[in-house]
Amino acid sequence: MGIEVNGLSRIFHDAKRGEFFAVNNVSFSCNSGEVFGLLGPNGAGKTTTLQMISTLVKPTSGTIKVNGHDSAKEPLAVRKQIGFTSSDTGLYERLTAREILTYFARLHKFPESQLAGRIDDLAGKLNMTDFIDTRSHKLSTGMKQKVSLARAMVHDPPILILDEPTSGLDVITSQTVHEIVQDLRNQGKCIVFSTHIMNEAEKLCDRIGIIYDGILHAIGPLEELQGLTGHKNLEDIFLDVVQGKASAER
Repeated sequence: MGIEVNGLSRIFHDAKRGEFFAVNNVSFSCNSGEVFGLLGPNGAGKTTTLQMISTLVKPTSGTIKVNGHDSAKEPLAVRKQIGFTSSDTGLYERLTAREILTYFARLHKFPESQLAGRIDDLAGKLNMTDFIDTRSHKLSTGMKQKVSLARAMVHDPPILILDEPTSGLDVITSQTVHEIVQDLRNQGKCIVFSTHIMNEAEKLCDRIGIIYDGILHAIGPLEELQGLTGHKNLEDIFLDVVQGKASAER
């Protein structure tokens, strides 16, 4: 079980550009116990793709199945399967971190008898104990990102959609997030991981997809991408794929 994306497209309208494809015929899968990395420059279609998987944006065409549930026909069932976080934390500023986690856990009907322990466990893993009872408007960017990540995890979903989860975090905290992602994979979670940090993708991702101009141009384990481009370093692979497609379009 996991995520299956087939022929996914999303058309937007812009006053200057007219209609354009933000995502164009994208297909990939992510299985349980796997981290799938989605790499691309700004505006490549990464976030739109993840938002469609998470049912935040409706596809123009194509299908998405999450643990066997069709996102178009069963959006509520899909939402029960996933935890989603992005660099835009969107926290309720008047609530404390603990109150936010409690609220979202209850929305997902997490067992009340286990809730306090679950929050304490996440606070410990993410080094949030010192500010777990602080209102969100007083938290730093890094602290808010930790709360956002904990919010995505609090109901223990089988699938996690992580859109640049280490954005705004220092090196030590980023390392903590990496360890948590690796632990979640070992638990059998299905994880889609978007990042701009190449060594992060090399370290965490079992397979990598490179998206540019809404099109998924390359996909596979690092070894396959190395064979495809002749480069060993992921940054060089990424630049080869993206710049090569950009040159072809000129």
